[in-house]
Amino acid sequence: MAGSGSSMLYSFLLFTVILSLQEMYRGKLASSELYTILGGFISSLLFLVLLTFIGNFQETAGARTGWGAVIIAEAVALIAASTVHRVCITTCFLFSAVLLYEVNKISGSALSTSDPRTKKQSGRA
Repeated sequence: MAGSGSSMLYSFLLFTVILSLQEMYRGKLASSELYTILGGFISSLLFLVLLTFIGNFQETAGARTGWGAVIIAEAVALIAASTVHRVCITTCFLFSAVLLYEVNKISGSALSTSDPRTKKQSGRA
């Protein structure tokens, strides 16, 4: 498993590459409805890698990660989406909400302290 330092570096590099490619192909992403939705999805990927970067940075610094990291990452992703098209802002927000829900679900299952074998089986006599 990657340490927080290397994960922070990789997420920053991914953020830079995705943002650069999004800005390079801004005209293409704004050219049709399907590409506009794709632009929002790409911006939500920016949200995900920036959230990873901020979380790893805070873990390295010894601070606690909370909703502040989510708000900052979402604000940056929405600003990046606004450079492409207005509709990209909405689709980025929706895709980011789904990604945040999935990341929270995965995090909850990974950090679960209870053993699934010791849970009571409901409905059994």
